[in-house]
Amino acid sequence: MTKASMTRWLALGLALAFSSTAAQTQQAPIKLGELNSYARQAAFTVPYRSGWQMALDEINAKGGVLGRKLEIVSRDDGGTTSDATRVADELVTREGAVLLFGSFLSNVGVAMADYANQKKIVYIAAEPLTDAITMAQGNRYTFRIRPNNSMQVGMLMKQAKASGVKRWAIVAPNYEFGQSAAGAFKRLLKEQIPDAEIVAEQYPALGKIEAGATVSAIEQAKPDGIFNVLFGPDLTQFVREGNTRGLFEKKTVLSLLTGEPEWLLPLKDEVPEGWTVTGYPWDEITDPKHKAFIDAYRAKFNDTPRLGSLLGYMVVYMIRDTIERAGSADTDAMIKALEDAKFDTVIGPVTMRGIDNQATMGAWIGKLTLKGAHGGMTDWTYQDGTSFMPTEAEVKAVRKD
Repeated sequence: MTKASMTRWLALGLALAFSSTAAQTQQAPIKLGELNSYARQAAFTVPYRSGWQMALDEINAKGGVLGRKLEIVSRDDGGTTSDATRVADELVTREGAVLLFGSFLSNVGVAMADYANQKKIVYIAAEPLTDAITMAQGNRYTFRIRPNNSMQVGMLMKQAKASGVKRWAIVAPNYEFGQSAAGAFKRLLKEQIPDAEIVAEQYPALGKIEAGATVSAIEQAKPDGIFNVLFGPDLTQFVREGNTRGLFEKKTVLSLLTGEPEWLLPLKDEVPEGWTVTGYPWDEITDPKHKAFIDAYRAKFNDTPRLGSLLGYMVVYMIRDTIERAGSADTDAMIKALEDAKFDTVIGPVTMRGIDNQATMGAWIGKLTLKGAHGGMTDWTYQDGTSFMPTEAEVKAVRKD
């Protein structure tokens, strides 16, 4: 073989090698890092995981995004801020995640927002509700899907005003979410019903409520209305003790989250009828697109959807749309694609507002009712989040970025 021939064969071999490497690079999946409190908050997070797995399967079956499959690397965040930041760092540095999403507890969400700001990586808060995530602790890297505490409390205030109640009691878990929700209620109550007063406040430790003592303290204050923020086993024990003692009789009760199947199903036939709640009446939704999601979820998992199921499904599709619009998984490009972006979701149009990175997703508001052996919602409406978002002036007054 001549020297020229050897040179040509070498050049051809190198070209093929580069071509093969380029093809493999193009086919490499886009890695997303997901973390949540799967062990400690399974009632919400397990259905949520089913929702995002369903969305992931659908997206990849259609070719993924930008010609690449999506891959979600998921970890349990331990339900603590220290574990969450450690896990987040592993997802970014070891697994090569291009963005992070998830989290359940609000204190973990705040820690994740700080981590995202420090490491300059996009974090999409799926579930945490404290206002701080997009307000006082907000930053350009952190985005939130669900309506925050002030937005959801604002949706309940119409009933607070209509009730005519002036003496209110508050019961909320003693951590970031509960404190934030209680603060939002007190602020909005003062603004909208100036002559109302808070006559009792109970803040049991999360997961450690002493229901008898809590109910007794509220009874002694003789409120005419109760604002409740408890969820999970704390809620079940509070409702059972309150029903036994007649605490809720002839009282207006406003309650965050209680209409969500995650927290409503465990109440079984003890559901406190007449409470005005935020929730998810999946069994009565008839919108074709949303109904198609519900039917597909039931067929895939042989189970009824929870709000977590819907949220997990929505967030992955919103991430898919973001990467597609950005044209890459580059952080700055994704941030630009998220700001003021409009998403066509199964619940309808949702916008990610650019001034605070808060989505306009709303909530279902209605009253609790007993449907056979379990509870549900009646007289419900879907309240779009746009009308309940903080003003631009309010955002600028507290955000530091």
